[in-house]
Amino acid sequence: MSFASEYPKTLEVYTKGLERGLHLGMQLYASRQGEVLIDEALGQSDESGRALSRDDLMLWMSACKPVGAIAIAQLMEAGHLNYDDLVTDTIPEFGQLGKGPITIRHLLTHTSGFPNVPMPTARDHWNDIILSICDFPLQEGWIIGETAGYHPHSSWYILAEILQRKICVPYPEYVRERIFLPLGMDNCWIGMTPEAHAAYGESIAPTYNTLRGQRDNLKYHVEASVTACIPGGNGRGPMRELGKLYEALLNEGIYNEHRILQAETISDLTHRHRVDQCDTTFGHKLDWGLGFIPNSNRYGAQTVPYGYGLHSSDEAYGHGGSQSVGSMADPAHDLVVTVAFNGMPGEPQHNLRIKKLMTALYDDLF
Repeated sequence: MSFASEYPKTLEVYTKGLERGLHLGMQLYASRQGEVLIDEALGQSDESGRALSRDDLMLWMSACKPVGAIAIAQLMEAGHLNYDDLVTDTIPEFGQLGKGPITIRHLLTHTSGFPNVPMPTARDHWNDIILSICDFPLQEGWIIGETAGYHPHSSWYILAEILQRKICVPYPEYVRERIFLPLGMDNCWIGMTPEAHAAYGESIAPTYNTLRGQRDNLKYHVEASVTACIPGGNGRGPMRELGKLYEALLNEGIYNEHRILQAETISDLTHRHRVDQCDTTFGHKLDWGLGFIPNSNRYGAQTVPYGYGLHSSDEAYGHGGSQSVGSMADPAHDLVVTVAFNGMPGEPQHNLRIKKLMTALYDDLF
């Protein structure tokens, strides 16, 4: 059977978005009980008319944040740190201007209080970025551990710096060697090497600004962008490979006899640590795990950002990516879904698009 006949409602959501100019193409992966249901690429990769391929490396945006959370959890399991350790235990210079009480747990739950650090333009200047964050004050009125506000980039740089100082391994190398390759995510990267960028060529999919009918190539696929290490924002890889990460989480941390985490650690990462709090960045109540977003439909399924559709279970968890990506696991249905669009139409349009797509997929499946 064809994708169109098996998943007509899902295809309709994609097609309507295409007609409205929200995207040129979409890569979609879904599996249930580890069995692949969908591994599709629809539409165009770019304005030349090249078809989007299932093998193309899509930009994950913030959907790569769970990778950082898993890396920190691995260090915790190995005895290198605890979630309630102070950041200053590893990065002493971080503690200035009110940030001294911040712990690793606060970073993972976005309750640490420095969401709006201006980032240097040259993202490859790692030390300058860390210095900028350390020199930035705690946001006025923020109560560490109580005030909630999503940190798009800053806290994940600090988590990556903690990892690097603890074990003296560069963050891009660590996540590739200790997470991606053991899970068979061979074409996944956070900070790709220049040699890999050259080898992949046009398989590194462009991303377009499609806000208000525009179609501007954002140049996120060029070498300077792809090779920069942005721990909370520039993961790349095919959606099927991002799906393997969630399949391993649903399988108690095991993929093809490789264990990346203990089952109890996964439960801790994905259950609700931050509950019934309004997120000051999104202006909406959102629960939070340790680097993962539990399903927050209880606060308004029609309005919740980074949602998983109207039919996802309360147990579902995952993470979205700015204006373009959705990724989740639903333990109640043993379902994994990862999707990336190559058009960024603004957060409101994308949140609506993801909600409709996830809802339609559940309708088609169940």
